[in-house]
Amino acid sequence: MNAIHHFSPSDIIKKFNSARHFLIVVFTAAILVSCENKSEKTTADAPPNVPVGSVSESSETTFVEYPASVQGSVDVEIRPQVSGYIQRVLVNEGAYVSAGQTLFQINSQPFIEALNNAKANLHASEAAILNAKLEIDKLTPLVQNKVVADFQLKTAKTAYKIAQANAEQARASVASAQINLGYTNVKAPVSGYIGLIPKKQGSLVSPADQEALTQLSDIRDVHVYFALAEKDFTVFNTNYEGKTPAERIKNLPFVELVLSDNSVYPIKGKVDMINGQFDKNTGAITFRASFPNPNGNLRSGNTGKLRLGLNHNNAILVPQSATVEMQDKVFVFLVDKSNKVTKTPLDVVGKSGTNYLIKQGLNQGDQIVLSGLDRLQEGQVINPQKTTRIAQLNNKK
Repeated sequence: MNAIHHFSPSDIIKKFNSARHFLIVVFTAAILVSCENKSEKTTADAPPNVPVGSVSESSETTFVEYPASVQGSVDVEIRPQVSGYIQRVLVNEGAYVSAGQTLFQINSQPFIEALNNAKANLHASEAAILNAKLEIDKLTPLVQNKVVADFQLKTAKTAYKIAQANAEQARASVASAQINLGYTNVKAPVSGYIGLIPKKQGSLVSPADQEALTQLSDIRDVHVYFALAEKDFTVFNTNYEGKTPAERIKNLPFVELVLSDNSVYPIKGKVDMINGQFDKNTGAITFRASFPNPNGNLRSGNTGKLRLGLNHNNAILVPQSATVEMQDKVFVFLVDKSNKVTKTPLDVVGKSGTNYLIKQGLNQGDQIVLSGLDRLQEGQVINPQKTTRIAQLNNKK
């Protein structure tokens, strides 16, 4: 037989209080969980705070670099004008020499003897003139007195003219021998720096030698040569003012030379020549820029890059950090009036520092996202945190 449990009023009250406490705890926990979920949902739905800026127009310069080679304003090969042995080498490789300075001495003894022989022939010719003159003086009175025939006097006068011609020829031989003797001293035609000297003292040299004695470069001013492809030359004619290429190079800004270590030569140069023809082998046309070189830091044979500037008026600049690249295209997130972002492609025509120069895709006053682009999606609504104009920001940098 089942036992019957009897509860006292105090037991019933204890049971009721315990159940009520349990329900209060469960209800409070449910409220807390609900509030937390609601807070998380509200936070997730809130538009993110994103820095934006408005683009504006400004005048900028972009640069294009072309491979370039350096030559002295005068680069000459030093060659002998006469044949002979090098008796003395009077200059060191790499030395600076002045115009007229003797560089090499070729054995001069054969040329001294040739000059002496030419002078002896001149003296003989001059003596023949005197002898012919005496013959004329002797025959003249005899012809006048009809002692001898007139024919003898005419023959004497002809001999006199022949003697004069021989003397002139002898004088020319003397001058030629003196010139050849002078060529034994090989002198610098201009001031500049000496190159390598492949032939030393005792070497036999000749004007017909394929190899020069040395090279001499005047590098007080240097010429920097660079080439533009046919397409680039068309762009050059389009972007720079002037009716002819000669007029356009006058309107070109000063150019810079970037050296092989990527440093910039401290003195700017000026483009002063465009070749009249394209190279048939390369399809390019050669330009020349001239640079002062007072310290001789540039030498013939140096290589580098010629940096040519192009001015852009009313240009729009966009920081590269405010763009994303996809499939070789550059995009920005454009912010509309409703704070919705749209991925917009840009037509980039060049770079200026850390900024892209934009041709198409943006207008003055457009708002773009400046950072945090990797967290944005197409059509997303943001909470724009406006900054100063981008052009002003660039100027501060």
